[in-house]
Amino acid sequence: MVNLGLSKVDDAVATKHPGLQQYAACQSHAFMKGTGSFVLGTGVLFSLQNLLQKKLPYRLQWNLLLSIVTGSVCSYLVTRSETLKCSDLWMYLETGNYPDRTPHTEEPAEPTDPSGPRTTQYGDVME
Repeated sequence: MVNLGLSKVDDAVATKHPGLQQYAACQSHAFMKGTGSFVLGTGVLFSLQNLLQKKLPYRLQWNLLLSIVTGSVCSYLVTRSETLKCSDLWMYLETGNYPDRTPHTEEPAEPTDPSGPRTTQYGDVME
């Protein structure tokens, strides 16, 4: 049996997916980075707001709210970024190549006969 945190994975599944241990470690690291960024971001912004309290006087509850919301957004962005890296690692470990994350844009097809009458997608002739 292979341990992944608190749960155990069957040996058949672990042999079928040899990169499972690395993926689980990567995900754990991503979640810990997200938690750390929440704590650090909230603490830093709260401290900055306390230093600026004389210039921007507003109540403590708004300081806390703004700090927690900003820390949550930072945590989400860090965790999402790291989870995408872990997903790419999993795809690499399973298939042997990285997924292509570049956006695919298709260029519109140019008309073949621009001098003649054009038709719409419904078959109507345009002048």
